[in-house]
Amino acid sequence: MALLSFRHDGFMVASFSNTNNPTIAITNTNTHLRMISFGGNSGDDTSQEEQLPRDVKQAVTNCRQATQTALQNRLSRMDIEFPVGTDFGVEKKTNPKGGRRNQQQQQPAEDDDGSGGGAPTQLTLDRSNRELARLFVDMFQPVGGDKIVVSFVDDGLADIAKKSWKNDALASCRVLAMNRRPGGSKSSKNKKRKKVLTSSGMGFAAKMAAEVEDSGGDKETSSGSGSGRGPFELPPNTEVALFVAPGPRELVVIEKICEKVGMGTLVVLLNARLDKISNFGTEGTEELFLEDFESVFSLAAAPQEEAPNCLLYRAYPGDWVLARKPNVGRPKTILSQSEKPTQQEWEQAFDELEITDLEKNVEGFVDNVAGWFR
Repeated sequence: MALLSFRHDGFMVASFSNTNNPTIAITNTNTHLRMISFGGNSGDDTSQEEQLPRDVKQAVTNCRQATQTALQNRLSRMDIEFPVGTDFGVEKKTNPKGGRRNQQQQQPAEDDDGSGGGAPTQLTLDRSNRELARLFVDMFQPVGGDKIVVSFVDDGLADIAKKSWKNDALASCRVLAMNRRPGGSKSSKNKKRKKVLTSSGMGFAAKMAAEVEDSGGDKETSSGSGSGRGPFELPPNTEVALFVAPGPRELVVIEKICEKVGMGTLVVLLNARLDKISNFGTEGTEELFLEDFESVFSLAAAPQEEAPNCLLYRAYPGDWVLARKPNVGRPKTILSQSEKPTQQEWEQAFDELEITDLEKNVEGFVDNVAGWFR
């Protein structure tokens, strides 16, 4: 087994290559990919992870450190979450031109707490998710672009990513769409109609799986074009699979992929926002995503009913931190513990917090989210 060490984008990457089996094997000692900490901090030092990030740059740095530490500890199921609509500054901002999709993307989306007004547009949300995916593709470039797969929800999002990352040496990867464009022959449409009519006795997960199997996935070729139909699958040589903003429908597919590829393939969810999903279909699916997937980096809104105007932060292996950002000044930690807070713990921490009437009148949660990265 050969050991190769080199620097990439400010951090050290160690690659353990077994000439007889060069694929990732996170569950055994012949690990092909392992990232170790950078900037003089060891992987066991949690003090940095527990510090609330001051801006996007520091948040990304903390996220990279957390991911590296998770890889050192041989975790191969990771969940990453950034605030809704985070501007990572990766892409140049352009004014969208005509077209139905661009017009739809400019329509206001709901806030993270579902309140509406002042929320980022769909275009902003899509760009934020794409920029986060681009950062992770860059992070894993030492693995080799042909072994990195980035899966978007649909063709439209995948096509934008392909165009944005074209000719970018640090964005080498295979971009797939989990749900392809509608189409197909008349017989395939009749087949789909028949499945829908006969699925009344199915459970939620079974219905989802039937729909996904019928619509097919985007089987990527080496040239980057989609071909064929059938269930979505990862290419055989995939070592790192990044799933961008998957919803309940896509999670059904991801569950099957996890079962098929095993723990030897790194699977990362980017902005899946699992806490927002009320129905996973089965207990097994819920256990997979809420227990087996490790929340390696999370910076998101806390449940607003239990903890108004608060954010929840965690960078692996550090503690979960519940913090509230006042109208002026740095965010204030009101709870820190090793386990993710429960509803009762959120309520208790907030109830014990002293907030002046002035703060209550001038603060807004949307302002807090935007102001976190100022």
